[in-house]
Amino acid sequence: MKQDMKKRVFSLLVDNTSGVLSRVSGMFSRRGYNIDSLTVGETMDPRYSRMTVVVSGDEQILEQITKQLRKLVDVVDIKVLEDDSSVCRELILVKVRADAKDRQPIISIVNVFRGNIVDVAPDSLIVELTGQQSKLAAFLELLDGYEILELARTGITGLSRGAQDVRYL
Repeated sequence: MKQDMKKRVFSLLVDNTSGVLSRVSGMFSRRGYNIDSLTVGETMDPRYSRMTVVVSGDEQILEQITKQLRKLVDVVDIKVLEDDSSVCRELILVKVRADAKDRQPIISIVNVFRGNIVDVAPDSLIVELTGQQSKLAAFLELLDGYEILELARTGITGLSRGAQDVRYL
């Protein structure tokens, strides 16, 4: 990432209606902005969904994205999730080739990172790991000597800490 480039994590509360994902992502594509990560799920109130959108850009681009998001009719609330005042996590599933001799060393690495083995086959393991992106990157780096057959990532999701800025609808 360039020196003046920053990453920003937006937590959007949006109407849970048909086409809202398309309208929000369309705003980014029409303006030529790239989405680094996007997760969406229904909230406790089925009328609303929460989108966590991670974008990169200089301060001017990030400010422009914020203004454009506020203009969207479907967007009910916008929060910027700052590192020091929020909790952000990502989930990965990693299928690793593992015969009998490789299985125990891989399991040891998984245990150090507090991951879970969710599937065992004669020639592979599937590992589930949740955490900050730096933790996931360190885990994948330690698996460097093993063959990763498949990798799936959810993207970042997060919430702000505390109850002071909760939006009640």
